[in-house]
Parts: sequence; C-alpha cells; structure tokens
Amino acid sequence: MVDRVRVAIIDNSIYPHLYKPVDHWKKYLSVPFKAFRAPEGRLPEVNDGFTHIILTGSEASIVERESWVQQEIDFVRQAFHKGLALLGSCYGHQLLILALLGEEHVRRAPQPEIGWIKIKAFQRHQLFGGKEEFYAFSIHFDEVINLKPPFHILAGTEICPVQAFEMKGERVWGLQFHPEINEEEARCFLNELILKGWPHQELFSQALRMEARDSGIIKPIISFFLGS
Repeated sequence: MVDRVRVAIIDNSIYPHLYKPVDHWKKYLSVPFKAFRAPEGRLPEVNDGFTHIILTGSEASIVERESWVQQEIDFVRQAFHKGLALLGSCYGHQLLILALLGEEHVRRAPQPEIGWIKIKAFQRHQLFGGKEEFYAFSIHFDEVINLKPPFHILAGTEICPVQAFEMKGERVWGLQFHPEINEEEARCFLNELILKGWPHQELFSQALRMEARDSGIIKPIISFFLGS
C-alpha cells in the first residue's frame, strides 16, 4: 500500500525562517509529498490525490486563533469526510481536536512542557512500536483536554494527560510531542528563540540544560501512519 501513498504536509509555521517543520518531517518520508503553507492560505484540495495529511506544529496558539485557521479547520473536516489519513503534531494535534470535536476540548496548558520528556503509553500500540514508555522532544503552551468517544487517549504525562490520541474506527491520530525534531534541531530552535528574545526565556534555557533523550519513536510512528 505504501507505494500508493501521497502525503500533503500542512505547514503551520508562522516564521518559517525560524521554525522549519517541513524540513523536520521530510527526512523521514520515503514517499512522494508536497508542502502547503496554511498561514498563507495555501492548502490542497481534498480531491488532489493525496492519501495522507500531516498537520505540523506552529508558533501560533490554538486558543488565540489567527484569521487563517478557519480555512484549515474546514480543510481538515473535508479531508476527514473524504477518508484521508490524518496525523497532527503539537499545534496540528490540537487543531484536529478543534476541527473534529470542538473548541471546548483545547485550552492554554496550566504548565508548559518544554524539553525532552518521558511519555507513558497506556497500551501497547503499533503507533509507538509497542513501547510502554519513550522519550521525545516537546515544546507547547496549549493542550487537548476532556476527550470523549470515539477519541481515545493513547499516551500521556503527568503535566499533559493527552500526549497522543486516536479516533476509533478512523485514520486519525494526534501527538502533542514532536517526534520529528531531533536533538540538533531542537537545540538550534531553542537557541534561536532565546536570541530573538521570545517570551519564556528561562524555560528555553532550562530545556537546553537538560539531557537530550530521544527514543527514536518517529520511526514506528511514520511506519504505522503511512501503512494505515
């Protein structure tokens, strides 16, 4: 089936010179793909022949929504009803829930989660290669909350209980963490945020002092998603 896969990456970055999610994702894709800049109003048509959609992270907040977000919400709903496979990471994870479940299921996180975190899987799922726990990079200020069927929580942390979800019976998955960002990319991004004077400087500095622990969970995630 993978030889028939065609991926659309929906790039939600606000400052693509600073945050480069397409570069992060494309190195793991061995199938045809095309990137689209959502903040510029550039999105594919659901009948363009894409089979799988990746919704990237963003510097934007899902709570304080930008004007371009409604177009992407409409696209996600159309893609879902078309039966396309959907995978969201961080902002994309939150946007999936906003589009398919509603705005009462996303909020500002009580505590940001920045750095390399230990994530507990609540079941041995193929999305995580059957791992019970793993480490990945995280940087988020918003989160998903109060999921209800058919949405099912797959993994979490004490700080953020919904680190991953799936929609039962559908090809829809969300990841609050960033499995696609490796250590070098993460450190470069954090340093750039500090150099450019972004808020939460101390949180970024604390993350840079952490031991980088990455379980390489991106590999089973990509394998499972593209095989779905």
